[in-house]
Amino acid sequence: MKKKMLRLAVIVCLLPLGLFAQKNVQIVSAQPAANPKANAKAIVVEGNARFTVLTPELIRMEWNDKGQFEDRASFAFINRNLPVPNFKTTRTGDVLTIQTDKVKLTYKKGEKFTANSLSVEFSLNGKTVVWQPGLKDDQNLKGTMRTLDKINGWAVDSLENGLISKSGWALIDESKRHLFDGDKEWNWVSVRPAGEIVDWYLFAHGHNYKKALYEFTQVAGKIPMPPKFTFGYWWSKYWVYSDNEFKSLVEQIRSYNIPLDVLVVDMDWHETWGLTHKNYQLDQAGERKGWTGYTWHPELFPNPKNFLEWSNREHVKTSLNLHPASGIQPFEKIYPEFAKAYGWDTTGQKYIPYKMDEKKWAKAYFETVLRPMEKEGVDFWWLDWQQWKYSKNTPGLNNTFWLNYTFITDMEKQGKRPLLYHRWGGLGNHRYQIGFSGDTYISWESLEFQPYFTATASNVGYGYWSHDIGGHMLKKNGPKVNGERYMRWIQYGVFSPILRTHSTKTLEIERRPWKFIDQFDNMRAAIRLRYDLVPYIYGAARDCYDTGISLCRPMYYDYPEEQKAYDYKEQYMFGNDILVAPIVSPKDSVSGLSARSLWLPKGEWFDMSTGNMIQGDYTGTRYYTQEEIPYFAKAGSVIPMNPGNVMSLQRPIDTLVLTVVPGATGRVNYYEDNGDDNHYSKEFARTQITKTTLENGTIKIVIDPRKGKFAGMRNTRTYELRMLNTFPAKSVKVNGKSLPMVRYQNGSDYTYDAYNLANIIHSGTQSCTQPVVIEISFDEIYKGKSDLLNGKAGLFKRFVIITDEFKCAAAEFDRYKPLPNLYFQVSQTPNFINEDPKNILTYLQQFEQKLPRLMPEVFEKTTIKPAVIHKIDVKTHY
Repeated sequence: MKKKMLRLAVIVCLLPLGLFAQKNVQIVSAQPAANPKANAKAIVVEGNARFTVLTPELIRMEWNDKGQFEDRASFAFINRNLPVPNFKTTRTGDVLTIQTDKVKLTYKKGEKFTANSLSVEFSLNGKTVVWQPGLKDDQNLKGTMRTLDKINGWAVDSLENGLISKSGWALIDESKRHLFDGDKEWNWVSVRPAGEIVDWYLFAHGHNYKKALYEFTQVAGKIPMPPKFTFGYWWSKYWVYSDNEFKSLVEQIRSYNIPLDVLVVDMDWHETWGLTHKNYQLDQAGERKGWTGYTWHPELFPNPKNFLEWSNREHVKTSLNLHPASGIQPFEKIYPEFAKAYGWDTTGQKYIPYKMDEKKWAKAYFETVLRPMEKEGVDFWWLDWQQWKYSKNTPGLNNTFWLNYTFITDMEKQGKRPLLYHRWGGLGNHRYQIGFSGDTYISWESLEFQPYFTATASNVGYGYWSHDIGGHMLKKNGPKVNGERYMRWIQYGVFSPILRTHSTKTLEIERRPWKFIDQFDNMRAAIRLRYDLVPYIYGAARDCYDTGISLCRPMYYDYPEEQKAYDYKEQYMFGNDILVAPIVSPKDSVSGLSARSLWLPKGEWFDMSTGNMIQGDYTGTRYYTQEEIPYFAKAGSVIPMNPGNVMSLQRPIDTLVLTVVPGATGRVNYYEDNGDDNHYSKEFARTQITKTTLENGTIKIVIDPRKGKFAGMRNTRTYELRMLNTFPAKSVKVNGKSLPMVRYQNGSDYTYDAYNLANIIHSGTQSCTQPVVIEISFDEIYKGKSDLLNGKAGLFKRFVIITDEFKCAAAEFDRYKPLPNLYFQVSQTPNFINEDPKNILTYLQQFEQKLPRLMPEVFEKTTIKPAVIHKIDVKTHY
């Protein structure tokens, strides 16, 4: 009780601180492009060397001992036929020079590529940089790694090099990577010819990191858009669930008002024969019997088709776990059919070995094993390859990459928008997402590493990692299950590519949010916030497809010359307008507040949790309650969002919420498509929305007519505007028609929400093909007084959190003795404003005057007296 009182006191001490179907359209494809052969005009051949000028800053450099060069696609680079950039070739004596607008390549004829024969010069911040073979890139900003299996904390040294570097250049060595054979039916793996081969790609983009990543997607393929439902909440846990238990679980989740879009069924959907780590049998492949399986468990799922039909009716997508290493065992129901399709002699009931790199085997696998289950309702697969890294049939072939490629391209052939989740298989794997990051240990250190790890993966275009939110397994003698840590992990998950909770099979680890009584409300609020943000997130996914810049990206993309952009590794940009600095450490044991050190670049940033507008070029530590998530929107930005009642992303949503952040001017080009088909390269729509502030203070929102079309597009929608940190509007007009101000909204009207200090405007049903102009004007008396609003919304919400706790603490000593009237005069301010918004200035001024006297009086007139008051510079909190 003593610590609780101290927490209450300290929190209140911190309160005054602040003062987005046509036929015959092009289908998006993750398969290698049909034209990996470069334009002849971009190629310069000199003896055994060949140079291809792909862009002014990207050059392919080949050397072959036979003078035979490779025009087939490699695993990473699948399209070399780009517009030919301007460049000049000169030969002087035994020296070849290639000069583009950005780089100068010099090669000494007839020699192999060494530091003495080859160099590339370019300018970086006014200085000449010279790259030569053998030069170590010790400033590379890294990429990603295959898996986080058994990682406990930071593992930077395990990350592969990426496509960008502070040195200004990055060299990609594709010399030993496999090729695609160019088969038009199904492009297949091919080994490189024998001989001495060099196949390098030099990215010499200086600190223009975004351009380097964009040009990578031009030669390596775009980053495909996942279906919209993937950005919702995924339930996953390694547990022996029956179909009935899954039905009950989904009902429970929704009964707690938690939205849900994906149900992941781990390996116990098939028979595992009591598989454990200590007591197991081996199958004919020599693998643990039960890891690989394709026959539904008859006791748990007596009628799989009915189960999958149920999930579809519930608008829940279903994914099943696969471990394919044991091939097709004789005990599987599909063994006879697969053997017939593959041409396997079933005499003796011998198992059919795994050979995914054999096209005949792969075709039989998809057509006889997976396709029937997909037709029954399995939506996508969770590949969980944990066995040998390289193929036993094709030397050096990475099994992870090849599994990802075959699964995705098979889905494409069916006309679906491809989706699976599996581990990273190396450069080029950005075409085959989503990533499954593997089995991490549960610890604050693992949580702390994931924001950096996820953002850094964008340096190789791998922008859709799915983590085990909450962590996977407990370390022996390590930290135990902790509700606060799980809550903060979920809050981070809101601002990660995929929100999927998961854990290993153990009674010690709980993943149902409602089992954490103290943190449940915050966990649910976080998941609901994720659903609110999906229109913004989905638009960022389209931007990723168009530009190669992932949803989560490091700060140095936008601020490459700011050292702090490299130093603050745990914060990142989430799309173009939001900066996130998640809480990754435990709260203070006395105050209950969590510290977050951060850097905000130049400009103004609005703290979406506390309502503070912060001047950029800021470094410092700020403090947050358990309910608050440190994320910051650029001043003036317009954030497209969902209404707060969305329970599934697979159902129609008629209202678009526009959250308008304070600031002078803002703009968003809201993106929409079908959400689940494979025509989005051509079939999509955008709506430009612009916010400006006129000289008289009127805020004008212009929603342009929608441009484009896609299957299922609706002709009308309702707009809800949330004008953050504004005084009550004097008038609101939609297309010149005044809206009434009401206490409770019900149609085309507006109201004022004092707890968020926001005007909430409902436009009524509007045509998407006509412009919508919304004008919000304010009384002259508010001019120049916006500072009164700053930070108050956060303070008001904190009072809601602590008032009940204060009452309980006071009543424990004297149940008849209330809190002082001054406490209610301050804490009830937003209620006063809601009832009497015209006098908001008076209430806000009184709030500021009385707030400094609040704590002394509380301590004087009650028995709540802290033994220690932290000596914190409270100004830094807001």
